[in-house]
Amino acid sequence: MTARPLLVFDLDGTLAETAGDLIGTLNVILEREGVAPLPLAEARFMLGAGARALIQRGFAAIGRQVEGERLEHLFGDFIAHYESRIAQESHLFAGVGASLDRFEAAGWNFAVCTNKMEHASVKLLTALGAAERFRAICGQDTFAVCKPHKDALLGTIAKAGGSPTRAVMVGDSKTDIDTARNAGVPVVAVDFGYTDRHVSELGPDAVISHFDGLWDAVAALPLRA
Repeated sequence: MTARPLLVFDLDGTLAETAGDLIGTLNVILEREGVAPLPLAEARFMLGAGARALIQRGFAAIGRQVEGERLEHLFGDFIAHYESRIAQESHLFAGVGASLDRFEAAGWNFAVCTNKMEHASVKLLTALGAAERFRAICGQDTFAVCKPHKDALLGTIAKAGGSPTRAVMVGDSKTDIDTARNAGVPVVAVDFGYTDRHVSELGPDAVISHFDGLWDAVAALPLRA
């Protein structure tokens, strides 16, 4: 039986606007360390590679490095605080629900492949009322590797019952585009996410500025039966 076509989404900056809660948590960690909080507009582009990288980027912005056991301690504090406020300021981007409805009616399935921890990803999507829409929600700790390694995406596709030849990645960053390229999967980029370069410079197959444009972007891609 031919697998149903599958859309695989990144989470932060692609499906959901989560910067307020993530940067708010980072600033709590920074303030505990005697560091002034970072403005949201400045820190937004530090997102996209997971909480450990966000912590390191936050400290690097003031010329400090954190690694090893110290990083793991701060990571634990970050996760505990973040999960306590996981959807205070977060929300799905405009058009997500209607777009999923249209693809679902046409026989598509959905999955999430993110560098957010799996537990936090499920918790966030549950809080946003969307978790049940995805056949697989895979995070940084779901597999032995994470994005941009191809097996993070290929593992997500397999877990969702899909096929790489019938899948499309949707993301907002170089990490997502590189992941899709490494896995041999076409990729659509949103231009409203978390990156310091416009995604059109990073070589996706298509770029959209609103989820209303996802249907036409995917329809133009060469998926195989």
